[in-house]
Amino acid sequence: MLKLILLPGMDGTGKLFEPLAEQFGTTFEIEAVHYPTDQCLSYTELEPIVRSAFPALAPFVLVAESFSAPLAVLCAARGPSNLRGLVLCTGFVSSPVCGWRRLILFRLAPIVLSRTLPDFATRWFLAGRDAPLSLLAPIQSAISSVRPKVLVHRLRTILTCDVRTELKKIGVPILCLQAKRDRLIRPSCLEEILRIKPQVIVEAIAGPHLLLQREPAQSVAAIQAFIERISIH
Repeated sequence: MLKLILLPGMDGTGKLFEPLAEQFGTTFEIEAVHYPTDQCLSYTELEPIVRSAFPALAPFVLVAESFSAPLAVLCAARGPSNLRGLVLCTGFVSSPVCGWRRLILFRLAPIVLSRTLPDFATRWFLAGRDAPLSLLAPIQSAISSVRPKVLVHRLRTILTCDVRTELKKIGVPILCLQAKRDRLIRPSCLEEILRIKPQVIVEAIAGPHLLLQREPAQSVAAIQAFIERISIH
């Protein structure tokens, strides 16, 4: 059975993948990777944690959400023989924020991430303005379970990342899921990926940054169609 390895967003807990896993049902073997909540680790330091989830022989697909996109690119660039495809959801391969905005965000990170994210901010930046309260609580709980210093480190890791060279080395098919109402990742991030890898498959879905949580059914349909396509070819 094909295995899907899910790499989480900046919270790193993997808890927010439950809606997605429910939609997949028993179609695939699914494993959500968890990152330490109390350790400030770089992408290079997180890589062994991800690679430990790779099956020895069975075919697998990496599905990476936002923060984990550069990490997934690093892992895929090493060319695991049984890797069949890569899915990047609201992903990027270099800092999604540039110029003076990046400098301001870099300095404000300890202040912004030192407190619980309020409902309006969770909706505006992550879950969408019409997100139900039933979704806000799990998101805020997942973020709050991570030490603020770790969140700050992960945000700064995002702001300084650059895996464009590694992206060029990837030989397996790639699917990019783009959230049409994403307030965090600009369309230029996808455009950059397409300049490097024009053959990347793109599926744009009407939803906010947390696309896999708000639109799990559409996300699963896109991933399943991608898997069927690469299985044929």
